[in-house]
Amino acid sequence: MKIEVQNLEKKFNSFLAVNKINFIIERNTTVGLLGPNGCGKTTSIGMLLGLIKPTSGNILIDNQDIDKIDRYKLLSKINFASPYIELPKKLTVRENLEIYARLYGVNNFKDRIIEISEDLILTSFLNKKTGELSSGQKNRVSLAKSLINKPSILYLDEPTASLDPDVGDFVRNYIKNYKKKNDVTILLASHNMSEVERLCDSVIMMKKGEIVDKGTCSDLIKRHGRNNLEDTFLKIARN
Repeated sequence: MKIEVQNLEKKFNSFLAVNKINFIIERNTTVGLLGPNGCGKTTSIGMLLGLIKPTSGNILIDNQDIDKIDRYKLLSKINFASPYIELPKKLTVRENLEIYARLYGVNNFKDRIIEISEDLILTSFLNKKTGELSSGQKNRVSLAKSLINKPSILYLDEPTASLDPDVGDFVRNYIKNYKKKNDVTILLASHNMSEVERLCDSVIMMKKGEIVDKGTCSDLIKRHGRNNLEDTFLKIARN
C-alpha cells in the first residue's frame, strides 16, 4: 500500500511538534525516518497510526484520505512495533499473541501463532509471562505481534534499540528477509545508521519538526560531503 503525507502538522498548545511535512512512501518499499530526539518522528508515526489527531494536513493510503474511509477496515492492514510500548506483563506470550490476533481478525490464528513463533524463535517461552522476558525476547515478541496479521503497512519505531549485537542482527535479518517474501510497505524510525543503510530504500531526515532532507542513503552521503550515513546524520543534527 502507498502512503502519502500532505502538509501534516501537529501542535500541542503553543508547541509545534510537526511542521507541515510532505512525503510519499511507495508500495513495497522501506523508508527510514531519521532525526535527533524530539524532532517529531514519534508524533508523525502516531498520526499515521491514527492515535494522534493532526492539527492540519492529510494522510492518504492508496490515494484515500484515512479520515474519509472505514478506519477499522484500514487498521486491520496496518501494524506497529516499538520496544518502548510493552505488552501486558501478566499475560503469557501466547495469550498476548492470541489477543492481538483476535483483534486483527486473523483467520486460523492458532496456526499463525505457531508459524510466527517458529520464525522468531519464541516457541521455548510461549507460555512464559511477558513481564519475565529479557529485553531481546520482548523485542522479538513485539515484532511477532506487529506481523501477526501480515500487515500491508508496518511502522517500526527503533525495533533493535537496547539489543545486543547478536539479537539485533537477527532482528534486522528477519525484517529484511520478511520484506523480500511479502508485499509490505515499511516506515522505520531508527538511530542505528548501519541498520538504516541495510534495510531502507530511501531516507527522510527530520529536525525540529520539519523535513530537512530526503533521498537514498548514498545520495544524502554524497550531497553532504560525508563518508557514511552516521556522519551525515551528525552534520544535519548539529547544524
